[in-house]
Amino acid sequence: MVSRFEHPAGGYRKIFETCEELSEPLPATVTGRIPSFLKGSLLRLGPGLFEVGDEPFYHLFDGQALMHKFDFKNGQVTYYRKFVRTDAYVRAITEKRVVITEFGTFAYPDPCKNIFSRFFSYFKGVEVTDNCLVNVYPVGEDFYAVTETNYITKVNPDTLETLKKIDMCNYININGVTAHPHIENDGTVYNIGNCMGKGATLAYNIVKIPPEQKDKSDPIEKSKVVVQFPSAERFKPSYVHSFGMSENYFVFVETPVKINLLKFLSAWSIRGSNYMDCFESNESQGTLFHVARKDPGEYIDHKFKGAPIGMFHHINTYEDQGFIVFDLCSWKGFEFVYNYLWLANLRANWEEVKKAAMMAPQPEVRRYVIPLDVHKEEQGKNLVSLPYTTATAVMHADGTIWLEPEVLFSGPRQAFEFPQINYNRFGGKNYTYTYGLGLNHFIPDRICKLNVKTRETWVWQEPDSYPSEPLFVQTPDGIDEDDGVLLTIVAAPGSQRPAYLLILNAKDLSEVARAEVECNIPVTFHGMYKP
Repeated sequence: MVSRFEHPAGGYRKIFETCEELSEPLPATVTGRIPSFLKGSLLRLGPGLFEVGDEPFYHLFDGQALMHKFDFKNGQVTYYRKFVRTDAYVRAITEKRVVITEFGTFAYPDPCKNIFSRFFSYFKGVEVTDNCLVNVYPVGEDFYAVTETNYITKVNPDTLETLKKIDMCNYININGVTAHPHIENDGTVYNIGNCMGKGATLAYNIVKIPPEQKDKSDPIEKSKVVVQFPSAERFKPSYVHSFGMSENYFVFVETPVKINLLKFLSAWSIRGSNYMDCFESNESQGTLFHVARKDPGEYIDHKFKGAPIGMFHHINTYEDQGFIVFDLCSWKGFEFVYNYLWLANLRANWEEVKKAAMMAPQPEVRRYVIPLDVHKEEQGKNLVSLPYTTATAVMHADGTIWLEPEVLFSGPRQAFEFPQINYNRFGGKNYTYTYGLGLNHFIPDRICKLNVKTRETWVWQEPDSYPSEPLFVQTPDGIDEDDGVLLTIVAAPGSQRPAYLLILNAKDLSEVARAEVECNIPVTFHGMYKP
């Protein structure tokens, strides 16, 4: 699953460049044959505006949200894109400057205002960004573009128009929600975010949004908190990007990467600081693994602990014979991986890119196993009795249960990231295959498939080609778990048509078809196939 290519030409810089939105859909040039069951749209989100006037955005997660759509109809494909009209975007375009502070870019107060009014604008409280550049998902009948703050933005998936901004704080006790909800087959949405718990201490809430309502009311208005996880530190929640969910349990991984809330609250009033300045690592904490029952929501109070990791994406979580098995894309150690995702790093020459990545935490696909039935007297022995994994759980004298993972894939500075599975059929269930975007020293340059049972791997790769997260779409009458196709957007900056939608056979990653467009497409993070 390791990359075979070097990238001395630096073509990857193109995926971090501003592009224009389109006034109408562009027809794509198809080679191969588009499978007849593809009749919907591929929706993707990512940054599309990397500077405003002469003010640059500095971090990968700062560029303004651009929504992309490939439509499939009768074997033909069209491509369309539009900026999401968030407050951050509209005000930046209107004032021709960065108006709202982003992840790694500080917004200075308007220089035209006098010193007195500038002073007061510092104390109006925090203007949290609504720049929804990370993902899009359905809630009931509606679709929302999201980032990780309390704001989500309702969009029209057909026209890509921006409909309205929703503040989740109006409905539930939450400071923000992740861009990685779990969605059940009936449309129920689960998500997690940090919140103020009892006695002004921090906690993490799992939120449940019901499916489409018979009376056509908005399901978001009926959101409720299902269960609360405690926070290891009183004023410093861990950064949460996703969580695990099996049929009956939630798994929450509390990593040593912390948000210093006191810094966060004071930073805005003192100096030119941004979200990135508020992260720190607790080098002594390690990683804490929390489990809760789903229905009724109930926290299971055992102390599961492991060595420090950074973690963004859960792959899958399932129950087997009294154990919870969960697979993660992890990064070893306590350092925050986002420290390596400044745009200046990602746009550097290949040798520099490689040098920086040598310093970064090492990526690894890991399987952890949590025993549900724990007895104090079983101190010192491995509690995991599943025959097919080397992952262990050992009770220590102080009652903590130490988890050691099984490594499913590891390649130096070669990450298997942005994982996807056959989610509709195997989300929360015992599964075999996961698909991912291969990062080569943080540069996305291949599509990978991993058999989590045998560790067998497959790779699709072409020179000077930079794909995105692969989304799995099942063949309608498919029987096998991997009967289907993968959809990914590839930037190929050197070619005549510099971007294309690529369709791969999910069995062996062989090419089924591609639909090329005559424009550049920048980096996208996550998205969905809407049938």
